[in-house]
Amino acid sequence: MPGVAPRGGGRRRRSMNEINMVPFIDVMLVLLIIFMVSAPMITTGVVDLPSVGKAKTRPQSVVEIIVKSDDKLQLKLDKGEAQTTTLNALADQVLGAQAGSDNVPVIISADKQVRYESVVKVMDTLQRRGVQHVGLSVRQGG
Repeated sequence: MPGVAPRGGGRRRRSMNEINMVPFIDVMLVLLIIFMVSAPMITTGVVDLPSVGKAKTRPQSVVEIIVKSDDKLQLKLDKGEAQTTTLNALADQVLGAQAGSDNVPVIISADKQVRYESVVKVMDTLQRRGVQHVGLSVRQGG
């Protein structure tokens, strides 16, 4: 039966096991061109950092909290002696030292070796108790 076609209906098709990469490469090149053209047009964000300056006049009364490297706290009123305190009693002592006046600033002083977490705990405790005008002490120069 030489003239009869095989039963499968003609030639057999092979299944395609390869991925056609040409459309993928085309899309990637278009994206590359779009990003290359748009990149110079993007404006960079500017962060305004606070600067350290000297106050014109020193406040009459200052409450200073000293954080030691071993996480011990000391409270110093004006230029008096520093008294050792705990984190739990700190907010009550600061509020008592402010004597109901929110204009008395609170300054936190810490050594370079003090962990950042310790300073944040002090700030958080004071903020939760409603202490206003809390700042960080900085050293001028090097």
